[in-house]
Amino acid sequence: MGKNLRIRRGMAGFALAGFLLIGGSLLGQVMTKSEIGLYVNAQMVRVEGGSFNMGCPWSEGENCEDDERPVQKVTLNAFSISKVEVTQRLWQSVMDNNPSYFPSCPECPVEQVSFVDVQQFLERLNHLTGSSYRLPTEAEWEFASRGGGKSSGTKFSGSNDVNQVGWFWDNSQNSTHPVGQKGANELGLFDMSGNVWEWCQDWYGTYTSKPQANPVGSASGTYRVIRGGAWNYHEGGCRNSCRYSFFPDKRGMSLGFRLAHN
Repeated sequence: MGKNLRIRRGMAGFALAGFLLIGGSLLGQVMTKSEIGLYVNAQMVRVEGGSFNMGCPWSEGENCEDDERPVQKVTLNAFSISKVEVTQRLWQSVMDNNPSYFPSCPECPVEQVSFVDVQQFLERLNHLTGSSYRLPTEAEWEFASRGGGKSSGTKFSGSNDVNQVGWFWDNSQNSTHPVGQKGANELGLFDMSGNVWEWCQDWYGTYTSKPQANPVGSASGTYRVIRGGAWNYHEGGCRNSCRYSFFPDKRGMSLGFRLAHN
């Protein structure tokens, strides 16, 4: 069985933020088809290909979980990844609904989306833009979180102090936050640590000690990989190497995602 996420419930109340919310819709906040394409393209950051050690280094000692080892050398081709998590405004513009538990914040990450929901979003987004956006693989996600070839070797994405770069249980005030408010990592990516867990494309599986080139995870499985930690989880979940899993057809108030592209 995978190391499963246990959703921790925060405050049930929330306040409207100066605009009308009806039936989970953000009226007046949606983008046109052309605006969607321009917005998404502007969010993508190119990550040059390279090699890195994937998994929890021995320097983190007792913080490491069993499924984060053995550390494996991974080589990746270049790819692009979005600098922020997919927002409620972008989801609303593409899908014409807003499933989020905290629906009064268009620039907060969309949440309560399953892996299956995300595949439907990607299909619509690619139809609208004529592109081929996708989820990152787990290896791409960790390489990007570590800062790619510019990595300074920090424990979290861009810092050894999680408060500098991420929203988690101790500082989130029981809610998600607008994307990009904390510090960025070496690649200019925000919220890789905290705010919401992020779906990856891979089935959850065990690591191997053999070197890997562009790994895509297990061929099949029960759970999909999620990464990055969240507003309702402890700081250990925000580590670059931390990995969890969740049922692909299930939703949660701390489950979101970001885009990738070849």
